[in-house]
Amino acid sequence: MGINRKDFIKHLGVAAVGGAILTSCKDQKDQAINEAYDTKTSYTWKMVTTWPPNFPVVGEACHKFARQVNEMSAGQFTIKVYGGGELIPSLEVFDAVSSGAAEIGHGASYYWAGKSPATQFFTSVPFGMNAQQMNAWLYYGGGLELWKEVYARFGLLPMPGGNTGVQMGGWFNREINTVEDFKGLKMRIPGLGGKVLEKLGATVVLSAVSEIYTNLERGVIDATEWVGPYHDYTMGYYEIAKYYYAPGWHEPGSNLEFMFNKRAFEALPKNLQTILEVATAQSNMYVLSEFEAKNNEYLQKIIADKSTEVRKFSPEVLKALKEKSIETLEAIADGDEMSAKVYDSYKKFQTSINQWAEYSEKLYYEI
Repeated sequence: MGINRKDFIKHLGVAAVGGAILTSCKDQKDQAINEAYDTKTSYTWKMVTTWPPNFPVVGEACHKFARQVNEMSAGQFTIKVYGGGELIPSLEVFDAVSSGAAEIGHGASYYWAGKSPATQFFTSVPFGMNAQQMNAWLYYGGGLELWKEVYARFGLLPMPGGNTGVQMGGWFNREINTVEDFKGLKMRIPGLGGKVLEKLGATVVLSAVSEIYTNLERGVIDATEWVGPYHDYTMGYYEIAKYYYAPGWHEPGSNLEFMFNKRAFEALPKNLQTILEVATAQSNMYVLSEFEAKNNEYLQKIIADKSTEVRKFSPEVLKALKEKSIETLEAIADGDEMSAKVYDSYKKFQTSINQWAEYSEKLYYEI
């Protein structure tokens, strides 16, 4: 069927208008993309950390993170890393990033329990989830959204930044055969683990890392926990402690953190925001992988040295520790609304994922 001249001209008009609209939309989209993906402006940020300068694994990971961001941005984004004490004291990281004095921080969220008790759940809790379960909760179980909610009131944006894996139970100059052996024990152990041991009659002693070796050697403390075989070996604890106990019931999968000044992060073009997000995720995997590899290697060194006897806590002792841990966690949740909200999510996810573990990890390890 033909088309007359009048209809033909009408169709041309509609097509022209449509083409103009499409061209206009494309121009607007291109403009929005150019604004969102700025590749010309240079940025220089400061990262402050709770770790000593160039601290093995985690301190080194911060420098690796900075290099990767610089490389992925083709030199557009430079991050200067400061170890604890180089720019600010280690435990002032939270405030420095919150205020904007530094744009990025790296540490562990349980250091900030004084700011909000709920922060503790995003590092590790006694008898809680291991590293892969923690990552699952954070990335796919609603944990990261809750973490962002807790930090938002401080002007911060958190992201996972590594995991130590299951830690060790600590170095002891006293045998721990029964629950009674904790009574009167003087142990350097911070955080929730320390609160649990206090319920069993232990005395918790807080000291700087630089003082732990001397305090243990001189009997100022009877025991100490630190991290795991790699870091513990380099500190020389095997030279002066009689027993090295496992497992690290108090920190079964300690999640570390990157924190960003929220306003500074949101002011970045989208391409640089994405680079930071990708680099944190890579660092999260890198840190856990190195911890696993190095802890395996250095546990073998400790066993071969034979200066220290490597032992396991008895089922009776672990049962008592678990009971007191639940009491401690529930007390925190009862006393703080946000903690209750986070703990509820954490507990539900752990219960659910442990059912999967019954058919996966646990069955496999029994082979």
